[in-house]
Amino acid sequence: MRKLVIVGGGYGGLTVAHQLLEKELPSDTIICMVERMPFQGLKTEYYALASGTVPETDIRVSYPVHPLLIMHYGEVTAISLEDKLVYIEGQEPLAYDWLVIGLGCVDKYHGIPGAEAHTCSLQTLSATRRTYQQVQDIKPYGQVTIVGGGLSGVEIAAELRESRHDLRIRILDRGPSILSSFPGKLQSFVREWFQEHDVEMRSNISLSRVEPGVLYDQDKQILTNVTIWTAGIQPSPVVQDLPVEKDAMGRVHLDELHRIPSYPEVFVVGDCASLPFSPSAQAAEGQGRQIAAVIRAMWRNETPRLGYIKLKGVLGSLGKKTGFGVMGSRTVMVGKVPRALKSGVLWKSKRHFG
Repeated sequence: MRKLVIVGGGYGGLTVAHQLLEKELPSDTIICMVERMPFQGLKTEYYALASGTVPETDIRVSYPVHPLLIMHYGEVTAISLEDKLVYIEGQEPLAYDWLVIGLGCVDKYHGIPGAEAHTCSLQTLSATRRTYQQVQDIKPYGQVTIVGGGLSGVEIAAELRESRHDLRIRILDRGPSILSSFPGKLQSFVREWFQEHDVEMRSNISLSRVEPGVLYDQDKQILTNVTIWTAGIQPSPVVQDLPVEKDAMGRVHLDELHRIPSYPEVFVVGDCASLPFSPSAQAAEGQGRQIAAVIRAMWRNETPRLGYIKLKGVLGSLGKKTGFGVMGSRTVMVGKVPRALKSGVLWKSKRHFG
């Protein structure tokens, strides 16, 4: 039997699997998926789990059950593109005929000493569980510091305020404002929300090192009980180690069919792929649909025809009642409507509707 192996069952990898399993596979082909856990964690909602406002079961999605889908559970440690092998910790190497790499991302610490050792992460379900535990163990009126004023940092700061009214919450950013890549009107709305809800914002912070309970803005001390890191991502170390061309962010350069040019049997989806827009669940799912179309055309000896991946916009939450978003060509939405839309997107994701 020929094998299509998908490493990583996140937004992109799972979309590829669903799209292919919806129609009949070639009689001599099976799909293998390699994942750590027996369910997908909805990563866009990890901020809520870390804050304690939703149970873990609310952000899990079951993998499809299909006679031609074989699940392998374990940690991918390496990929040999030359030998067409995926190495899984404690298991025999898994051979493939075609490979989809969807291993996601890890935190990027920008070379700041102590940042990895002394901050909490939201990048995996296991790390998010640990973050939740540390946050909930803070004594009343303790200090939480969030490093990074992008979408993830803003969402967890707001959710923490809803979860723990007693905590002092601070968000640090190296730029002049939180959400610096968003329109000014939206930035102002979120800043005003934070001011009304006693979330401290500090801009133009240049961290030089992190120690237990202390962050250093150059030589100035910033005291904290718990620090949550949301200040940048980079591709999985397994992808970082691949001997292929990458962009300045370490993401893999691909051809127009989402393949590695020197290894046309290998596709890359999601955070590890060099795309003309920022990594997101929406982009990974759009790319996953296109990769499935390419693979299906390849199996039929047809020429695939792909259009552009169209992104609908970005939605963010400020607790459970308020949100913000940018739709289409920078149309700003704030208030209850974008929050309701975000809840609808989550409902669809949990039911495999994209």
